[in-house]
Amino acid sequence: MRECFEPRYETMDRAELGQLQLERLQETLARVARNVPLYRKRFAEHDIDPEAFADVVDLRRLPFTTKADLREAYPYGLFAVPLRDVVRLHASSGTSGKPVVAGYTRNDVKTWSRLVARVLVAAGAGRDDVVQIALGYGLFTGGMGFHYGAEAVGAAVIPASSGGTRRQVAIMQDYRTTVFVATPSYALHLAETLDAMEVNVNALSLRYGLFGAEIWSEAMRGAIEDRLKLTATDNYGLSEIMGPGVAGECLERAGMHVSEDHFLIEVVDPATGAVLSDGEEGELVITTLTKEAFPMIRYRTGDITRILPEPCPCGRTMRRIARIVGRCDDMLIIRGVNVFPSRIESLLLEIEGTTPNYRIVLDRKGALDEALVEVEPTEELLFDRVSEHQALLDKLERRFASELGVGLTVRLVEPGSLARGQEGKTIRVFDRRRLAG
Repeated sequence: MRECFEPRYETMDRAELGQLQLERLQETLARVARNVPLYRKRFAEHDIDPEAFADVVDLRRLPFTTKADLREAYPYGLFAVPLRDVVRLHASSGTSGKPVVAGYTRNDVKTWSRLVARVLVAAGAGRDDVVQIALGYGLFTGGMGFHYGAEAVGAAVIPASSGGTRRQVAIMQDYRTTVFVATPSYALHLAETLDAMEVNVNALSLRYGLFGAEIWSEAMRGAIEDRLKLTATDNYGLSEIMGPGVAGECLERAGMHVSEDHFLIEVVDPATGAVLSDGEEGELVITTLTKEAFPMIRYRTGDITRILPEPCPCGRTMRRIARIVGRCDDMLIIRGVNVFPSRIESLLLEIEGTTPNYRIVLDRKGALDEALVEVEPTEELLFDRVSEHQALLDKLERRFASELGVGLTVRLVEPGSLARGQEGKTIRVFDRRRLAG
């Protein structure tokens, strides 16, 4: 069995875990019915008695909570404790409307630290490591979440925050970083900077990398591991639920273990809301079991995945979810064809001379959609002849048309020029069609 941070819970007998989940669910439902007007109203409308729940399956009787509910309750309408008991506030980026404000009690922060520590230890980190965190330390949960988790493990923490890539490289060299935490797109950007600075990656001390906060592919994992010479694991979290620490891969790298003693998971049909069987792909729904300040009941995450029920060789008994493959709301319809941005990323990683840093610009000329894919090339290609650039553009356009079923125009842009959000995530889509109404 591989090392666990909290083996008592991470390897808990499934029957014992089920009983713990039920007890914690009953406590959570009673608390939100008493303290959160939205849930009290919905329970009354659906004739639901929170104290009558005798099985976690009964959860399916409850209505979903959506991001629209969170925005309508902005900023504190869904808090289950008085503001005087809240010691930390975080928020989502709010790129599609009002941000979602999440509150934490002192116990919530302690729980969060332990759950992120689970993810770090599962991914190979320990008290002898030097952990460099290249995630934002503002309202975004990523930086602070991993910081407290690494401290709980006992590792040395470098709060490098996001950006300043050459400075990140210098820190990595001087402080002998062994564990790197970032978004996957930033990890590849760092690799490109290492190449440009002519740094020998093999001379670094890197062993492990934990990457998340955006959708990435197995091909991208392979590219990161090859260029940074580390073992890369995926992890999952979201501000509305807690931040990082909801789930993470162990070194088997065969799905992300969910901390099921703190989160109940379901996968539902995005269109109908019907609960799907394990193994079927759909939208992930999460209910928190221990959050005090900001509990969520059947929250629709919008993330597409599936539950992997098979036992993991690592010895952990918590169920796993597969890699997030997309979002219910990020599918693009271009001239009647469904296109997922993650598919474009996968294709770029298969073609020499390109990086997975791209942006899709959608516009409408007359009645027809037009799609432009802006791609950051590798540093090597940047200095090649113009004829080489044109050959790559032609190759990309042919490949996109063949694989996606719709014609996309491709343009090469300067490396590092595509916009990144404050959280370090590459901004993938700019839809001018919406601006034009």
